[in-house]
Amino acid sequence: MKYDIIGDIHGCWDEYRQLTEKLGYEWNEGVPVHTGRQLVFLGDLTDRGPESVKMMEHVYELVSVNKALYVPGNHCNKLYRYLIGRNVTINYGLETTVAEIQNLRRPLYKKVKEHFITLYEKAPLYLVLDGGKLVVSHAGIREDLIGKQGKQVKTFVLYGDITGKHNPDGTPERRDWAAKYSGKAYIVYGHTPVQEPRELNNTINIDTGCVFGNRLTALKYPEKELISVSSSMPYAEEKFRSFSR
Repeated sequence: MKYDIIGDIHGCWDEYRQLTEKLGYEWNEGVPVHTGRQLVFLGDLTDRGPESVKMMEHVYELVSVNKALYVPGNHCNKLYRYLIGRNVTINYGLETTVAEIQNLRRPLYKKVKEHFITLYEKAPLYLVLDGGKLVVSHAGIREDLIGKQGKQVKTFVLYGDITGKHNPDGTPERRDWAAKYSGKAYIVYGHTPVQEPRELNNTINIDTGCVFGNRLTALKYPEKELISVSSSMPYAEEKFRSFSR
């Protein structure tokens, strides 16, 4: 099986549809089809963008019939906790998804809620594919954590290598784990918006900040070819992280 791994979508449905078409998928009754290839979603399907519910339902349907693979991101985790009744602060984009959900009629609200809870609960923390040569994880993963589960692994794959401190904007401070990675597995991840896909030490960050007005990017594997489409959202340069070399 060959894979098309798509970076953080954040409710940007139109860009997602354009990207799949650019990748060669043909849409049939709402399902993108490409013989011999499979879509892989690396988390953060929702929040901030205009069509989170549509994206949630679409990925649920694809995964439920084995037409796609999915790992959760930190935004997925927070939405899940909200839907099961946990006390979460509705901010950092969750407010857009909550507004969409609350505007649904009751039967549809119940269905969407049940579908996303099922999608999240059945999802692996990360994917090990191609006989261990490829690992897909929302925020990345250290070499020593591959093959393991547990709280430490969950925190890392959802949030990255966090220090316990916070940036001025309230987001968690994160170490640059990819700069020290030396493993044989090729790690594909997102989570931290970058203006250009960042390839370093057999890892690649493909979150090119679609919801912040840049691009939505996919990585074709095993070809390791990058395909992207431009965003229709307003550009917010301050949201992108720059790395020193």
